[in-house]
Amino acid sequence: MRRLLAALVVVGATAAALSGCALSDTASGRTTIALLLPDKKTARYETFDRPVFEERIAESGDAQVLYTNADQDAARQQQQAESALAAGAAVLVLDPVDGRAAASILAAATAEGVPVVSYDRMIVGGGKPAYYVSFDNERVGELQADALVAGLEREGRTDGGILMVHGSPTDSNAAQFRAGARRVIADAGLRILAEYDTPDWSPDKAQAWVAGQIAQYGDEIVAVYAANDGTASGAIAALRAADVSPVPLVTGQDAELTALQRIVSGDQFMTVYKALRTQATIAADVALQLASGERPAGDTTVDGIPATLLTPVAVTVDDIADTVVADGFWTVQDICTPAYAEACAAAGLE
Repeated sequence: MRRLLAALVVVGATAAALSGCALSDTASGRTTIALLLPDKKTARYETFDRPVFEERIAESGDAQVLYTNADQDAARQQQQAESALAAGAAVLVLDPVDGRAAASILAAATAEGVPVVSYDRMIVGGGKPAYYVSFDNERVGELQADALVAGLEREGRTDGGILMVHGSPTDSNAAQFRAGARRVIADAGLRILAEYDTPDWSPDKAQAWVAGQIAQYGDEIVAVYAANDGTASGAIAALRAADVSPVPLVTGQDAELTALQRIVSGDQFMTVYKALRTQATIAADVALQLASGERPAGDTTVDGIPATLLTPVAVTVDDIADTVVADGFWTVQDICTPAYAEACAAAGLE
């Protein structure tokens, strides 16, 4: 009886540590691959990354996925990683909440001989992951700023100023987006009014900051560089609430469905489409190779790490059909709900 009670205590503790996980068929003897994603505020992770990754692993028939989401809590992600290692994960596929804090996860996994795939965001400091799957992130910022510059020039509004709403200061990618965007904006000679690093990529924090800048700069604001579609939604909410006119041009990233609808309706100027299905599929394939003892070479290297860097694509209202729809990322029916039917027709999306 004492042994039974002790066993139940261990099971309960393990279940608590793995809160938020999805692990199927634990007694099957199949290889376990852990997928650790950083947040749920960014729609892509639950809409694309997780289901595509899980489907690809399931197709192999030889492995199963242990899934966790850290809800933007680096300490929670550390606990989830430790639990995954304790559960016998053969590979960690890690999209870190905090790139620097994740170095301790990499160190713990390396000490146990478990390879780590740095997914979408790079793990900063310490050792090196076995593989890196992401996009050319400075190019993302360049695409956003290129579109903004072209749009302002076309509308003759280059005398105004730009607000820059960057991503989370703990996200290593955010610094690369910022670097690419700043370079283009500086070369174009445009004026930056103010900049903000958005904690946790939080739309409501972006909204609050932009609202404060509207009170300060008012009609001087002709554009908002928003690093992703979530921060764009916050910026646009603030602009609407203040009834700013003419509407400033607002950038984004990730081609979220709601962002495409805002682009069609004229509230958001552009987004950046990233082939998330391809990214998740490559990460799953790499994880399977690592689990079987192979060492994938990669298409390129980043800081000596084998890597695949996919190419991002700028999307304005004129490009939706030829990009996200053509690739099957979203359908016209997804985008053009009754509320957007008229705007879609005007944009040629029918």
